[in-house]
Amino acid sequence: MDVLRTPDERFADLPDFPFEPHYIEVDSGAGATLRMHYLDEGPPDGEVVLLLHGEPSWSYLYRKMIPVLVDAGLRAVAIDLVGFGRSDKPTQREDYTYAAHTDWTWAAIEAIGLTNITLVCQDWGGLIGLRLVAEQQDRFVRVVAANTMLPTGDHHPGKAFLAWQKFSQEVPVFPAGQILNGATVSTLAPEVIAAYDAPFPDDRYLAGARQFPMLVPISPDDPAAPRNRVAWESLGRFDRPFLCAFADSDPITGAAEPVLRSHVAGAQGQNHVTIVDAGHFLQEDKGRELAEVVVEFVSATPR
Repeated sequence: MDVLRTPDERFADLPDFPFEPHYIEVDSGAGATLRMHYLDEGPPDGEVVLLLHGEPSWSYLYRKMIPVLVDAGLRAVAIDLVGFGRSDKPTQREDYTYAAHTDWTWAAIEAIGLTNITLVCQDWGGLIGLRLVAEQQDRFVRVVAANTMLPTGDHHPGKAFLAWQKFSQEVPVFPAGQILNGATVSTLAPEVIAAYDAPFPDDRYLAGARQFPMLVPISPDDPAAPRNRVAWESLGRFDRPFLCAFADSDPITGAAEPVLRSHVAGAQGQNHVTIVDAGHFLQEDKGRELAEVVVEFVSATPR
């Protein structure tokens, strides 16, 4: 496995990002190790809030939320998925699979030593995180699902997703920062767009970002579909508090919200939230508001 590591200077002086980097190593599955980056802010003995990002973002996405969580006495941990942020980046697209991402992320959770987790997941953070919740129920005490889904390929993915998938494969230069800018209601400042581009000095670093849209199960015979179907069955029995906090302006994942609300045992009777004036990357549009929802949810559902 050929692996690249983004130079540290690419992450110098990012706006509103004062957090110290932390690193652990996980088994690559190919006879080597991968370094994964994470943020770890707040009291070590505080309730753990695990923040999982999606495509093509990284832990920078949670910079507006982390201070709110920490001020409430929570421990905020944000992992950079393999191929993103300050985590290592295999250069071959075939190194990235749904199963590998799930295994790498679980290995990171274990290496950091996280237990009694409140998961906050968006986009691919949910495709990975919700499957981990289903498979490792005892490790999670709450879930906040925001603009995410757990597809099995048994239903049409929607025109918006198919358009995104097509764009991601055909665009000559993959513009990570502009993709974030195009999937928010607000307009991102140039320096923020540059921060989302920082992990990718050139196209060699973008194998994971290019491959992610192709890993979403959109047909029943997708290799990830059987494991996700089993995960859905498990989520139907997950009776710990489960909150949906979806944006009002996301054409890609909006259809998943009522399914999660009706299917997950722990979602029954919860005061689900709609984040107003927010797009797919609602952490950019309404990060403080989403963090306040998480704080209130943790306070209202003591374990």
